[in-house]
Amino acid sequence: MTGAAETPTGTRSGFVALIGATNAGKSTLLNRLVGAKVSIVTHKVQTTRALIRGIATHGRTQIVFIDTPGIFKPRRRLDRAMVTTAWGGARDADMVALLVDAERGIRGDAEAILDSLGEVRQPKILILNKVDRIQREKLLVLAAEANGRVAFERTFMVSALTGDGCDDLLDYLAAALPEGPWYYPEDQLSDLPMRQLAAEITREKIYLRLHQELPYAVHVETERWEERKDGSVKIEQVIYVERESQKKIVLGHKGATIRDIGQAAREELAQMLEQKVHLFLFVKVRENWGDDPERYREMGLEFPG
Repeated sequence: MTGAAETPTGTRSGFVALIGATNAGKSTLLNRLVGAKVSIVTHKVQTTRALIRGIATHGRTQIVFIDTPGIFKPRRRLDRAMVTTAWGGARDADMVALLVDAERGIRGDAEAILDSLGEVRQPKILILNKVDRIQREKLLVLAAEANGRVAFERTFMVSALTGDGCDDLLDYLAAALPEGPWYYPEDQLSDLPMRQLAAEITREKIYLRLHQELPYAVHVETERWEERKDGSVKIEQVIYVERESQKKIVLGHKGATIRDIGQAAREELAQMLEQKVHLFLFVKVRENWGDDPERYREMGLEFPG
């Protein structure tokens, strides 16, 4: 975390943890509230792995949103690390916002999260997402059910995709967070290092391109970042997979797939960095990387014993 930024008096600031089941729309909502892309979004569940902080300035309040990994029943070591990280992010925040997919309702992982929320001492709010896809009567029933199980301070009905209801949510948070100096400079949107954000962008493109064929175990690391004299940047990244068969999937026939992935990632990075990007991708097989403590440190996760 950076030191407190110089801000005028009378300001407010605080941390709001976004928690919820996988694919509830947390990353989409975070990007909407911040007003820029700071977290990757794919159809694949459990895309977010570590805590990602997105920073929104609303009036005189700096709201630091913590996008946590989706909470689900863990099966592997990596799963356990992600779920532990998510609950840790909730307990360290000033406020916890539970995001529920209104279409799916309260069942499965969402129900289990509700059952565990009572152990979290921070003030809690409920956010029903994707409300543009469901009748209002059903929304009211859903809100009543959730509030009957957990003492939420407020309930918000939003569409992270269209932005409906998001201004009301920001207004509430801006007034509810405590008085205090801002934690980050006014123009900073995330605390994620650019090398890591670049790796996340490439991982997003891999999932978007290979979401049906490629299993969950893929990891991207930025190994080299070179600012060139002509104003461009050279980025070298390694895509780690667990088996040779997965490497062939990522490469594609005559390298066509990895070229498509690289082009999509390069275009987005160039737009984000506002400079020309030379992106070079390499695919390496590292068996059982999900059991390698070094990979967890790279992702910002604690390695579970």
